[in-house]
Amino acid sequence: MHVRTRWPWISLLLGAVVALNPVGLDFLHSAFFAGEQLARNIAQPIVLTVLAVMVVAVTFEWLVRSFLVKRRARGAS
Repeated sequence: MHVRTRWPWISLLLGAVVALNPVGLDFLHSAFFAGEQLARNIAQPIVLTVLAVMVVAVTFEWLVRSFLVKRRARGAS
């Protein structure tokens, strides 16, 4: 595996695809801008949980990429 950068682009791209499709945008709208409280109370914990999972995924990818870049810099292949 040839890792050239530590930037976790795979996880960020996946998160953008999930959030910026029509269903994701509608869910984000209902979580934070819905007119009724019930819709916000149902959607907000789901959105925040998905956000937390994406933060963990980005952090994990960044750690793995950092490890591989450091390992490659030492000369191990």
